[in-house]
Amino acid sequence: MAKSAATKTASAGQPASPADGGAPAQTEYIPLLGRIPILGLSPQVDDGLWPAAAFSGEVIPFRATAFREGHDQIGVDLLLLDPHGVQTEHRMHPVDPGTDRWEVLVQLETEGLWKYRVQAYADEYATWRHNAEVKIPAGIDTDLMLTIGHELLTRAATDKRRSTAERRHLTETAKVVADTTRTADERFAAAIEPRVAGILTVRPVVDLPTLSPTLGIQVERTRAGVGSWYEFFPRSEGAKKQQDGSWKSGTFRSAAKRLPEVAAMGFDVVYLPPIHPIGHAFRKGPNNTLVAGPNDPGSPWAIGSAEGGHDAIHPDLGTEKDFVYFVGKAKQAGLEVALDLALQAAPDHPWVTEHPEWFTTLPDGTIAYAENPPKKYQDIYPINFDNDPEGLRQEILRIVRYWMSLGVRIFRVDNPHTKPLAFWEWLIRTINATDPDVVFLAEAFTRPAILHTLAKAGFQQSYTYFTWRNTKEELEEFLTGLATETADFLRPNLFVNTPDILTEYLQFGGPAAFKVRAAIAATAAPTWGVYSGFELYENVARPGAEEYIDNEKYEYRPRDYARAQTLGQSLAPYLTMLNRARSEHPALRQLRNLRVHGSDDDSILVYSKYLAGEFTRSGKPDAVIVVANVDPHSVRETMVHLDVTAFGGEPGALFEVKDIVTGAKWTWGADDYVRLDAFTEPVHILSVKAESTVKAGS
Repeated sequence: MAKSAATKTASAGQPASPADGGAPAQTEYIPLLGRIPILGLSPQVDDGLWPAAAFSGEVIPFRATAFREGHDQIGVDLLLLDPHGVQTEHRMHPVDPGTDRWEVLVQLETEGLWKYRVQAYADEYATWRHNAEVKIPAGIDTDLMLTIGHELLTRAATDKRRSTAERRHLTETAKVVADTTRTADERFAAAIEPRVAGILTVRPVVDLPTLSPTLGIQVERTRAGVGSWYEFFPRSEGAKKQQDGSWKSGTFRSAAKRLPEVAAMGFDVVYLPPIHPIGHAFRKGPNNTLVAGPNDPGSPWAIGSAEGGHDAIHPDLGTEKDFVYFVGKAKQAGLEVALDLALQAAPDHPWVTEHPEWFTTLPDGTIAYAENPPKKYQDIYPINFDNDPEGLRQEILRIVRYWMSLGVRIFRVDNPHTKPLAFWEWLIRTINATDPDVVFLAEAFTRPAILHTLAKAGFQQSYTYFTWRNTKEELEEFLTGLATETADFLRPNLFVNTPDILTEYLQFGGPAAFKVRAAIAATAAPTWGVYSGFELYENVARPGAEEYIDNEKYEYRPRDYARAQTLGQSLAPYLTMLNRARSEHPALRQLRNLRVHGSDDDSILVYSKYLAGEFTRSGKPDAVIVVANVDPHSVRETMVHLDVTAFGGEPGALFEVKDIVTGAKWTWGADDYVRLDAFTEPVHILSVKAESTVKAGS
């Protein structure tokens, strides 16, 4: 039965009982509302069940709904407590007239748990001034209003939190307001002159102060929310086919040779699929066939064999020393290594014999393999977390800490939605309690409720439905949702492709589709990623599927990146340009600042990202406008319609823009003509020149 709002007994004695013939016990209801109602605090997650999520450097919009009865003026402040216990106050401002919604933007830098609450109060000076500005010019209650003004100024002058100079000025002003030898207009003008108004705006005359509940916001390192990811299979880097048809696998040493090239494209995270021994039992062959030949390496996600399990390295890749060498070379190149954490086992994983209770045994005595009907994965046994939850917890914690000891601080988790969510909450919170810099990415292509709850439970990043959002309408709704509805807890990682996902848009869209998807992913969210081969426009799918033909999951796939670039058949320069734009434009490294604008064409997507100068290192505002033709088979001409106030402009202003893609420059305003040719450059990425806005016609 749900509990009612809090009550308390009216008297301390034993209440009279109706059974004794007395009156019913009297209780006094305690209102849930404060003297000034404060509602709808943001950011928050499920009424404060978990802290909201942020990353160092993120600009957070703190919001609340606050109001009071009647017409008296109120003020609203954000009281923000940093992880070191230092409190700062931030004045909130009304937004969206008529909604009683208040907001202030604050950039959070220090990592750790921040706490905040909102204080609302009667602003006595603002109320008096509003009333006086109506009454005194009309000659209504003039003496009374000036008397009230004098009392307010005198009271304000006694506030010892003000500087000596401010208190002296308020005292002198109060004397002027009380001086009946002066005209009423002179006395009133003294009470509202700019210095007085400024002093009483910065520190108002407060009555009826009311505090909201306290909420938390966990600020994690910047990489938890900002990054450019590049995925490759180390076994393919340097792999060579022998004359007899067998393969010599790539190794960590050969794969390390490609790291400078990855870094040169501007990526800062290199993600490796599982690097463990691969099972032999029921090993899959090329294109997920059921029979593997003697030279087929199998899927890296079929983890475990006689050579070891999740804490072992595939012998073809090298040794622990070789892996540490790879991590070190990545660090030298400015890259972090993200490692796949796939909690499943091949039939010959050591766990199967050592811990059969960690799997599901069917009535016929066999162990259940993984299925996603109609797909079957006979080479993988899913884990059963219910037979020995504590044993599994400790084993997986040990494995994660082992890879952390070798320099891994980022884990990409395979299919976390197929494991108990409480387990992930325990694991991530346990790891982050001692190592708050460790980041977990959820590969959660699943229902929204599960995807969202994984993020709330602790995953710092998540894959999303981005790969399947391709039309203008779909992208407008999707990107707006990421920037608003889920931003308090979910940080999207917009991968354009994966070894499992080659969408029809990329299969049939030609080079333009690759540019469009990369441009949107790199500019719409602060974290994005590509799987190797994307820069080579690989687009051939296995018939009837949304995954690559000759899939690298089941075979070696060395690529000649240099030759493609020499022939002008590589997207690498475009990806480099995108990552350089992200580096040069801090607005692109924020999540919550995306605003969708309009166009007259159903295939022209328009959005902007803006960061005020107070939040940039240069002190200059940063604004980027993206205009994308999402139909990769067409040339589109249309008008776009911008709300220039969304990126720091004034209504009616003209401003200079420069296309980061081509270098072209234009003067733009609220309504602008565009022509986007999918066969040349389907996307404008426009940098708005700071301080270039001027009024039209001036």
